Amino acid sequence: MEPPGCGIILFSAVLGLIVFYLLWTYLCKRPRLPPGPTPLPIIGNLLEVKNGQMAKTLMELGKKYGSVYTFYFGLHPVVVFYGYEAVKEALVDHGDDFIGRGRQPTVDRVFEGYGLIASEGNRWRQLKRFTLTTLRNFGVGKRTIEYRIKEECSSIVQELTSYNGRQFDPAIIISKAVSNVICSVVFGRRFQYDDARFHRMLDIFYETFELMSSTWGQVQDMIPMIMNHIPGPHQKITTLLEELNDFVTEQVKLNQQTLDEQDPRDYIDCFLLKMQEEKDNPESEFTMRNLILTLNNLFFAGGETVSTTLKHGFLVLLKYPDIQAKIHKEMDDVIGRDRTPNIEDRNRMPYTDAVIHEIQRFSNVIPMNAPHSATRDTVFRGYTIPKGTGVCALLCSVLEDPTYFATPDKFNPNHFLDSEGNFKRNEAFVPFSLGKRLCLGEGLARMELFLFFTSILQNFSLISQTQFTDADIYPRMAGFANVPISYRMSFVAR
Repeated sequence: MEPPGCGIILFSAVLGLIVFYLLWTYLCKRPRLPPGPTPLPIIGNLLEVKNGQMAKTLMELGKKYGSVYTFYFGLHPVVVFYGYEAVKEALVDHGDDFIGRGRQPTVDRVFEGYGLIASEGNRWRQLKRFTLTTLRNFGVGKRTIEYRIKEECSSIVQELTSYNGRQFDPAIIISKAVSNVICSVVFGRRFQYDDARFHRMLDIFYETFELMSSTWGQVQDMIPMIMNHIPGPHQKITTLLEELNDFVTEQVKLNQQTLDEQDPRDYIDCFLLKMQEEKDNPESEFTMRNLILTLNNLFFAGGETVSTTLKHGFLVLLKYPDIQAKIHKEMDDVIGRDRTPNIEDRNRMPYTDAVIHEIQRFSNVIPMNAPHSATRDTVFRGYTIPKGTGVCALLCSVLEDPTYFATPDKFNPNHFLDSEGNFKRNEAFVPFSLGKRLCLGEGLARMELFLFFTSILQNFSLISQTQFTDADIYPRMAGFANVPISYRMSFVAR
């Protein structure tokens, strides 16, 4: 006699095999997608990711499968573009085809398609056009923003001087100085370095960067349908971003109480006035939700990416004191010690400019780029990429493309210098991405990097008691962001 429940067990096993087969067929036999590693049901290519190094894994797969391949984030195929030629062809030549915003489950539960970075279509176009115009009106890309940056450079020099050459971790001070520049534009004011609330917001930036790039964050991006319901550090990302939204909301309320329609003071005032202007337009995207989340984007992207680059840069100069010495000599010859650096000095300081470019290339802060998606069925190099399919323009594969950089794995300022020591541009230098969705703050970031870098080095020699290795300075190539190791150093007055 058949044991009780045996039929149910047998039926469940057969049903499980059928589901397994159907999922495998769905994943592996979708026509005309580029080749790639064979995915497993549910988890896709999760097991390909070794040691929590997503970006490094995608780089290695590019060497195996070529310039265009498919990688499965769980059930979702993502077409990866590897190397400068493929990335340029995708984001520039096929720019309109891949202008959509791709999935990023670690933050999608907060943004849900709202705000400048997470939006697409008409919402993105409205927010982008308004943001570009407003930032320009407040001096971004113009000489007026240089004055704001130089004021902040003066503040951080004073702060660093107060340490009297003592060793400390400079990370938070660098973040405060850089973030204050974008704060002056979007909030209409800078924050004091001892402001506890401001300090907390910058801690949120760093912790969010770390969690998104951690193994937990990477697995959540791969299989959110499972990870969204499992306890772990990745669950804190949503809490952190909501806390940042609360901070931004407080700033908006302050502006609402003192708004002068005839004299807008900052980005928030301009957005609030635009909301009033379009309150009867059903197609308008100027809503409180888009304001809060766009401010979140600007505050986050406008501060942490540049400060992370500077942190990488100082670490590199601690490792290579000979490079630091060459910068000091060029600076003394061109600027001297009696005046502060100006942005015009950049054209007369080719070696310093080359070092800053190489720091950006080498640090590779956002190695996988922001996710994109296909807005229509697109034929790319003989493959059909269906509408809605995620695409990844792998920036680290461009910044380490051996066709354009002689020693892609090594820090080498000569990548940006010709045989006579003049600055040399490189078309594969794309840390801000390419195409219509490239970073809106590129001009601001480049100005900030030069002025902060030169202002600090004009006044200080960078020294550490730690002897750093090549492994210490090399980007971790994990997930969303490359964050440098924590380190302690001294700023010794020159």
